[in-house]
Order: sequence, then structure tokens, then C-alpha cells
Amino acid sequence: MIKAIKEDGIIQPPKSVSADKDEVGHVAEYNEQDHGADSELSRSLESRHLLMFSIGSSIGMALWLGSGTSLINGGPAAIFLGYCIAGSIAWALSQAIGELAVLYPLASAFPQWATKFIDKAPAFTVGWAYWFSASITLANELQGVVTVLSFWTQSVPTAVWLSVFLVVILIIVICAVKIFGEAEAVMSTIKLFWIVVVIISCIIISAGGAPNHHKTGFEYWNSMPFTNGFKGFLSVMGTCIFAMGGTEFSGIAAAEARNPLKSVPKAVNSIWLRLTLFYVVGGLMVTITVSPKDPDLFGGKGINASPYVIAFRNAGIPGLAHAMNAIIFISVVSSGNAQAYAATRTVVGLANIDMAPAIFKKCDRLGRPWAAIFITFLVGGGLCYLNVTNSGATVFGWFSNLTALCILWLWGTIFLSHLRFRMAWKAQGRSLDDLPWRSWAGLFGTVYGLAWCMLLVVVEFYLAVWPLNKKSSAENFFANYISIVAIVGLYVGSKIYYRGPLWIHANNIDLNTGRRHYMSEDLEARTKSSSGIKKIAGFIMGESKTSASPVTWSSKFLSDTTKGQLDYPANTETTLCIYIYDAGISPCSAFEYVSSDSNHTDNGQPYPNPSTIYLTGKPHSWDLIIHVSGYFTEMRRSAR
Repeated sequence: MIKAIKEDGIIQPPKSVSADKDEVGHVAEYNEQDHGADSELSRSLESRHLLMFSIGSSIGMALWLGSGTSLINGGPAAIFLGYCIAGSIAWALSQAIGELAVLYPLASAFPQWATKFIDKAPAFTVGWAYWFSASITLANELQGVVTVLSFWTQSVPTAVWLSVFLVVILIIVICAVKIFGEAEAVMSTIKLFWIVVVIISCIIISAGGAPNHHKTGFEYWNSMPFTNGFKGFLSVMGTCIFAMGGTEFSGIAAAEARNPLKSVPKAVNSIWLRLTLFYVVGGLMVTITVSPKDPDLFGGKGINASPYVIAFRNAGIPGLAHAMNAIIFISVVSSGNAQAYAATRTVVGLANIDMAPAIFKKCDRLGRPWAAIFITFLVGGGLCYLNVTNSGATVFGWFSNLTALCILWLWGTIFLSHLRFRMAWKAQGRSLDDLPWRSWAGLFGTVYGLAWCMLLVVVEFYLAVWPLNKKSSAENFFANYISIVAIVGLYVGSKIYYRGPLWIHANNIDLNTGRRHYMSEDLEARTKSSSGIKKIAGFIMGESKTSASPVTWSSKFLSDTTKGQLDYPANTETTLCIYIYDAGISPCSAFEYVSSDSNHTDNGQPYPNPSTIYLTGKPHSWDLIIHVSGYFTEMRRSAR
């Protein structure tokens, strides 16, 4: 630990050292990269892994196939507006996640953040609901593999394909996390390249440059922008939110990132690229090339109902239709990997906060949580075999209805966690300049996203009671709203068990436990001024608007670590006192700025000598005191 302090320094001290040992942050060993996550997971993911993971890993059947259903129910304008609104919510979410994940890169961050900033009951609820939702989506993506392969052959039984690719995804997941990251990076790169091909191809088709020479332009927008009016638009919103599920993955992967300060901002700030290219522009391409009344949208089964495949086939480009099917195949395998990863890490996080059996947090030396993997594939794999007797499109719609509301609940909980974090940060007298990375959306984005999540839950209730183009029935209501009923029941049950107030008071929220303190060079790279194109590049690649100033060290470190007082040279301009409590586990720390020319006091009494530093806080609770003399190369604005 001393080596870490000597070589890199530590930043982000709280304002006081009078905290109890359970209220202070964590100073990592040198080889631990100074993180705050209480986890046995391996920190092996590089920045590029998280970057590509956030851009393309969640792109699956919801986009490629679900857009067809949206086109029928809502029409071209409804799809475009739906993706724009859902995209704005997802972007605000990614910003909130980025701010929290850099400061608290915890395993299965969402339930842990909810426990820390809200209460145990919502943490328990969102953790298990998200795990079950991810397991269901894993089953859905496995069915998607079968649906895609049926485009080429139907001679192989469904159960065989399900078994083969269940094993394939299992093999990828049980590999070391770095191998998993490489696989996702490759598949995401392929999808990113392909969406560019799709956009260019659709523009050519719309302009009449395809073999059929049919110029469509925006004729479908002119004739039927909304196929079912405002109610049709509302029905599209749920599909759009479901399609963007996975925006939250960067928060999960942060616990296994080598350096969250470098990788998480790049990941969350690149999400706008995914939202724009894949959803807003990609969705727009569907609306200008495929009619909402195309018979293949209604009569086609499986991948034949994909509007992208229909567009290429109608344009007389069957080769692109086959290529599109191959990309959809890669997409569903990639998305299945991502869902399995998210589900297993969620169980690990729940076990870390005693909301799941302790066995689920155990990992081997490569950071693989075998018990969590087993339970996830037992449930997700078992559910996928229920699809053997149903068509892919029907099963997809059923799963989509079941999981879309879980995503809304998760997003709402994340927004509320971020809101409560900001309230606690302010209530405890801390400055936003102390944050290593700040959300570009700020509190406005958080409130905006939370309001939309609450509104959409009400909208889905309305559609469950009065469905589009169907008669009201109890069967339809529970088919579309059963997830919210189950979530509310889970919350009420857990609240009865855990008891306590609705949420933790802002002054009582522990902002130190689990917090990561970053090395000086990490922050130094993020605080250099820039202008013009550099600021634009900084936004794209994750540079923060503001961040804490770094601390570097230039002095010899004193070897004397005895208790009591230590005398320093009179020319010491600034001294940083580091108090470390060692209880035989990962050491904790609290910090305080002390300037040699200040009137700092100990228990209300001035120091007898401004160059002498005394122990403050609770002497009986600290086993080891290290006093380090140094100079700040860049004084924090909040330093006294």
C-alpha cells in the first residue's frame, strides 16, 4: 500500500477524518488498481472492450425483427419519434450510470447503488427482477438464433439448435472475462460496420437505385405517418424501450474494468453513436423502404418478417437479404452473451449485499462466478426450450411484453439512485468539482429520465387495459402487465422484511464505502484544458466537463509510522495526512488537508507548532498512522 502511495498518490479526500472505520473509503493495494468494488471478479476489461460492449452488444432481435411490429402498429412517424424519445431517455441514463460507475464501480452496481442511496427493498426488487429479465432475454435470443437459421434450413429440429448455441454462449461466458470482452468487441465491430452498409443501401433503394428501380422517397410518410393514431404511437414506445435495453451494461462491466475513469466515460459517451446509427437512423431507413401495409410484415414468420430483410428482397437484392440474416445471427449470439453476462454479474452483486446466497459471489482465480453462471443458465436455458412448439415471432412478442416493463423499472431505479446520490453529495457539503467524472446531462437529465419512466409505466397500464386493436380482457392485461404486478409484489414483500423508512435520509447516506480513489495521472489526463475540436472529441470519447484536480508527490516519504505526533520541516507548504485503519482486511482510509501556515486545531486547540502534525479523530480506533509530506502541483479549488 505504501508503494501505491509513493508511486501514484491518492486523491479525493473527504473533508474530515472523524468518521468511524465503517464509514470510510477503500485504498487498494498497488496491484489492485485502487478500486472500491468489494468483489472477487477480475478487473481485466480494457477501454476498447467497454467501448464496443456499450455500442453494439445489446443490438439483437428487438431491433432487427421488432421494428416490423412497430411499423405495423404505429407507422413510420411513430417509429422515428419513438426511437428519438427512447434514445433521449437512454442517453440520460448512460450519463447517470457513468457518473456513478466511475465513483462506485461495484459488481452488479444497480442493486448496490439502490441499497446505498435509496433502501434495501428497492435494491432487492430491482436486482432479482433484472436478473430474471436478463435470463428471459437470454432465452429469447436463443430462440432468435433458431428463427434466423430457419431462413436457410428447417430440417434441423429446434431443440438441437437451442442446445448447440446454448453451449456456445456458455463457453464464451465461462472464458476469462478478457476473452469475453474480445468476443463482444469483434461482434460489435461487425454490427457497427453493417449498420453503415444498411443505411447506405436503404438510401440507394429509396432513391430508386436498386434493381427494381422503384423510387419510394418518403411516400410512406406522406400516405400513412401514423397507422393507428396516438394510441398506435404509445404502443410503439414499449418496443422502442425494449430495443434499447442494454444501455445499462456499462454500469455492470465497470466492476471488471481495469480503470473505470478511463473506460466508463468513453463507453457511456459513445452510446449516442449506437442510439443514432442503429435506432434513429436505422429506424428511419425502415420507414422509407418498407410500407406499413406490406403483406410480408403480416404474413411472414420469423426472420422473413424483418423489415430489413423485406426491404432488400423487395428491392431485388436477395444477396443482401442473406447477408442481413447473417448479421442478425451474429447480433443475437452477441446479445445472448451480453444478457448472460449481465445476469450472472447481477447475482454476484446481490450476494455481495447479502440478498442472495453467499455461494453466488464466489469466483475462481480467473474471476468466473461458477454458481451464478449455473443458476442463470439453468433458468435461461430451461426457458428457451419452452419455445420449441411456438413460432419465433410469437415467442418474441410474448417475451418482449414480459421484459419491457422490467427495463423501465430498472431504468427508473437507476435514475432515482443518481438523484439520491446528488442530494446526499450536496447535503453533506461536497462540491461537484470533487467528482472524478460528471454527467453531461446533470440532474436535469436524471429528472427527465425518471419522469419518462414513470409516465411510460402508466402508458403500459393503459394499453394493458385498453389494448390496440383488441378487446379488453383479463388475459390480455396480465399478459402485458404481469411483470409490474410481480415487481410491486416483490417490493412490498421485501419492504415488509427489511422495514425502515421509505428511503435513507440524505445526511445518512454513506458516500465513502465502495468509493474508488484514482491515481494522479488518471485525473491529470482528464483535467488538461482544451478548446474547439478537442472539446468535441472529449465529449465523444468521454472527457468530463469538470473533474477533480490531481495530486502528485515530490518528496521523500518518511519511514517513521509511529503513533502520536511527527515533526516536519518548517518549509513544508502542504501536508496530507492519511489515516489508515487495518483490521486484517482491505484497509480503509480517511483524508484531511492540513497546511503548515493554517490555524488548524486538534480538538479545538491550535497546534503548538504549525510544522507539527497530530493525530485527529479517534486515536483508539486507528492502528496505523502514516504522515506524508508533499506538494500539490495543482491545488484543488476546494482546498483550504
